[in-house]
Amino acid sequence: MTPHEAEKALAEAEVVPCVEMQLADARQLVEACLAQGVPALVHREACSKPSCSPKFQVLVRPEDAPRVASLLQQRWMDSLQREGLLPEGQAPRAVPEDGELPCPACGTAAPLVKGACSDCGLQLE
Repeated sequence: MTPHEAEKALAEAEVVPCVEMQLADARQLVEACLAQGVPALVHREACSKPSCSPKFQVLVRPEDAPRVASLLQQRWMDSLQREGLLPEGQAPRAVPEDGELPCPACGTAAPLVKGACSDCGLQLE
């Protein structure tokens, strides 16, 4: 999917922020989403406080948020493996075929509570 196709797909769709991060990281995540066929855009969320550093949100359709969460978790696990930070003999966790997607922050695979991870509280919906 190209950035133009993503803009077109999201033009009239309801979008939600799935993550907030620095611009370079947000752009990398959008590229990864587009490579997986998930339309995503970078949006600047302005903070009125003078001490705030600029943050950017990655916007997706609500139904695509679980796919982005899975992508984030896989990228995190890949970076841990690349850096040699996984305990010896532990392989990255696979996303279950049927069941809940694991939280990208803590890895808990349980139903959400009010749209948030039931373990760490990360807002996912």
